[in-house]
Amino acid sequence: MSDRPKVSIVIPLYNEEESLRELHTRIADVCDKENLSREILFVDDGSTDKSLRVLRELREKDSTIRIFSFRRNNGKSAALQTAFSRVRGDFIITMDADLQDDPQEIPALIAKLEEGNDLVSGWKRKRHDPISKTLPSKFFNFVTGFLSGLRLHDFNCGLKGYRREVVENLDVYGELHRFLPVLAHKQGFRVSEIPVQHHARKYGKTKFGIERFLSGFLDLITVIYLTGYLRKPLHLFGSLGLMAILLGLAINVYLVVGWIQRIWIGNRPLLFLGVLLMVVGVQFFSFGLLAEMLTRQEEKSREYSLKLDTDVEKD
Repeated sequence: MSDRPKVSIVIPLYNEEESLRELHTRIADVCDKENLSREILFVDDGSTDKSLRVLRELREKDSTIRIFSFRRNNGKSAALQTAFSRVRGDFIITMDADLQDDPQEIPALIAKLEEGNDLVSGWKRKRHDPISKTLPSKFFNFVTGFLSGLRLHDFNCGLKGYRREVVENLDVYGELHRFLPVLAHKQGFRVSEIPVQHHARKYGKTKFGIERFLSGFLDLITVIYLTGYLRKPLHLFGSLGLMAILLGLAINVYLVVGWIQRIWIGNRPLLFLGVLLMVVGVQFFSFGLLAEMLTRQEEKSREYSLKLDTDVEKD
């Protein structure tokens, strides 16, 4: 394809051989109906079934299909990063390969992007999943919104739309694909969401277990640090250290008052706790100072990308 397509559709997959033909047909029908020039990037995340064979058969009939295949399962973040670094479209749509995401939502996502949004996240208002997935997901979305400052109903929906500029500035690794709206929001991009259709799984079974919620919260801590404290680590470690020092000092002052009143404190566990808190507080503070010094050295060589306003007069 010599001309740049309007939309790049990115589909990570793992063992989804039954759904791929139907998914491709639905995507092609929508894009043809809306007259959308397209490319479809399938990223096979080390499937052990016949998914790769099916994709190659589809590519023989559709030249807009591009296939990337991992030798082993590397996770959804790696699949997205691989595709994001190779997309050619002006708009990027991501969706899962299990037919739970509806390709009919593609035009609505693009329309929302054309309104001026940089990232549009799908909101599965009516989910066709068991309560073992929906209840933890609601709690996860609430905590993520509270800690990140970005209020969305569904952070983990695989159906999303991006402007090309957004994916070029996202560094996706580990399990950070859950927090792409947060990462984009912290970089100053405009993030919104729209309700989307969600369907029950038609083939196979889910590839995600309950353990993903534990890893999700750990990744949330990573995101909060990377987006809020990476360039000012003393704000985090200094605050923790200061709180520990003040709490330890308060405990020790309380014990000293008791000692003045002839209350024996030499073998009280509270004394050891007070001393420990002050020592840990000093260590946190010192670590924050060292991190701040390293950050300052890196900032001297950092170049910032600016969004220039063509209407601003230049001297």
